[in-house]
Amino acid sequence: MFLAKTSSSQEWKAVAAAVKTLVEEATFDATTEGLAFRAMDPSHVALVDLLMPNSSFEKYEADKPFKFSLRVEDLVKLIGRSDAKDSVEIASGEEDAIKVTLKNGYKREFSVHLIESTGGTAPLPKLEFDTKVALTKSIFEKLLSDISVVSDQVTIQATKDKLSFSGKSDVGKADISLEKNDADILDLQVGAESKATYSIDYLLGITKAMGGVSDTLFAEFSTKKPIRLEFKLNDQGARVYYFLAPRVSD
Repeated sequence: MFLAKTSSSQEWKAVAAAVKTLVEEATFDATTEGLAFRAMDPSHVALVDLLMPNSSFEKYEADKPFKFSLRVEDLVKLIGRSDAKDSVEIASGEEDAIKVTLKNGYKREFSVHLIESTGGTAPLPKLEFDTKVALTKSIFEKLLSDISVVSDQVTIQATKDKLSFSGKSDVGKADISLEKNDADILDLQVGAESKATYSIDYLLGITKAMGGVSDTLFAEFSTKKPIRLEFKLNDQGARVYYFLAPRVSD
């Protein structure tokens, strides 16, 4: 028996949107500890790692490990039918399906056919980062959108007192700097100056996908190494890690 219930649809909408940015099929692993998902995009550039501990649900049951795979588009459509205040319950149903219940006075029950998983679980990168920063998600999305006017990639550089973002192409160039004491920088820790270049489309895609689930973005990176973004889904430990490889041209 597996059952996971949240009091609102916000977390599930963020999860569905985040998964959709990378893959068309998703396999979730449910254990007594909670629900997990991890997958890499086909080009092996980005990876999403989701963890929703049992304490992050209003109700959670998993008497034995339960793995289920489904088309992401089906999940997105279903969760898209929920209102913000709807509770969302996902449970094991018939042998080849899961049951999804949306309820806020008005109750809807769906049965979704499962698919056979075609891939294994991607390994989690073992990385140590020189720079750690917490900033508002809104400013990150805004500056990426600004730089995308002239470039499809962004170079992020961190020094002890400043975080800089830049991009250039045949069109022109853009430079944006945030000082450590700026209101949008909530925390900046630089063990060693860091500089790396990443795809704006990938970064914007995941940032927009997370919607309004969290106002704060946590990022960690080092020179010419992947960047890790963390989005907290709630205050009970549910979170999404997003890893993105650097552009080799950097």
